[in-house]
Amino acid sequence: MILAYLLIGFLGLLFLGWALRAAGRGLIGSPYFRDMGLSVAFGYMLAVALVALLAWGYWLSRFAPPEIAPRYFFLRIAIEGLVLFALAGWLFRALGRTLGTAGSRKVFRAMPVTAAFGILVILLYAIVAIFAPLLAPYGQDQVLATANVVPGGDPALGGNPDFPLGTDQIGRDILSRLIFGAQNTVGFAFVTTCLAFLLGGTLGFLAAVLGGWLDQLLSRFVDVLMAIPSLIFALLLMAIASAWAGSERWLLTLYMVVIIAVIDSTRVYRLSRAVGQNIVVMDYIEAAKLRGEGLGYLIFKEILPNAYAPLLAEFGLRFCFVFLTIAALSFLGVGIQPPLADWGTMVRDLAAFINYAAFAPQAASPPLLAAGAIALLTVAVNFVVDWMLYSSSGLKE
Repeated sequence: MILAYLLIGFLGLLFLGWALRAAGRGLIGSPYFRDMGLSVAFGYMLAVALVALLAWGYWLSRFAPPEIAPRYFFLRIAIEGLVLFALAGWLFRALGRTLGTAGSRKVFRAMPVTAAFGILVILLYAIVAIFAPLLAPYGQDQVLATANVVPGGDPALGGNPDFPLGTDQIGRDILSRLIFGAQNTVGFAFVTTCLAFLLGGTLGFLAAVLGGWLDQLLSRFVDVLMAIPSLIFALLLMAIASAWAGSERWLLTLYMVVIIAVIDSTRVYRLSRAVGQNIVVMDYIEAAKLRGEGLGYLIFKEILPNAYAPLLAEFGLRFCFVFLTIAALSFLGVGIQPPLADWGTMVRDLAAFINYAAFAPQAASPPLLAAGAIALLTVAVNFVVDWMLYSSSGLKE
């Protein structure tokens, strides 16, 4: 039955696309419709159908009877969040075009809304991470209330106005742990990514400039590390590190930073070595060598500025991968250790709330808050990196 409905829908959209193209050719006579393929017209109709379905689902979430509306609760939140984020990005870009220095206003004038939204999200995350002890209403390990308080603050639904996002299984405030999670998860991810780039980038440029036995030795060692799936390798090393850490749980977090930095530095090494090998054969490098410039000058003054664009794109990707790896390790119980708050750990601890999604969506939202925080930062970083890469590549010219 479902396949029959899908087939009917596909044929209907195909017919509507054909009718759209025919009407555009006959009534409007535009060259755009004359050159339009049937697949493009079908794509337009599919987009219209999806928008109509989303609008219908949002209407149901607002005006349907109480026994039906909760099914569309998360759809309503997603649509309202998308509209709110788009408006926030547009307002932030408009504000940046009006205020600030001449240079910053010029940057904002050339910035798309997606990049403005990404910068806004990154700034908000940074502020929350830096000032977490001041912003969080309670401590990240402070047990305050009855366990499993429902988000929303409505006592009739099992909430508490003192805990707007509810509490977890042992009575810790979820809002406070989300705020401290930004400090821990994002902070450790940024430090780990910087270490990975410092290690991988330095060794990659050294291998490209010096070559010979050093290049062969480093490359074969990196090949061995890259042959093992990164998450499995990290789990294996973290299992060993947990034995070394013993009762000192903070040591396990430190080992995690070092392990992930070393594993991810192999990818950075490959990229920096490949980019460096393309740069060292340039004439200006030969001229610098003839002037007697040292190794440090060649790397930091000649190679690094010309490798800016690919390394910038890789930094954004590496940060996202490290961020997700830390969340995954914490989800599996070997990452950031309690009592430190971490979004991956929160998803694991609160996952049982999903069972209430069918009849009490608010009660099922706590694990999605942490997962949404992870996804939002990942998308924001990629928006900013894409824009910076586009700007530095000169494609707009």
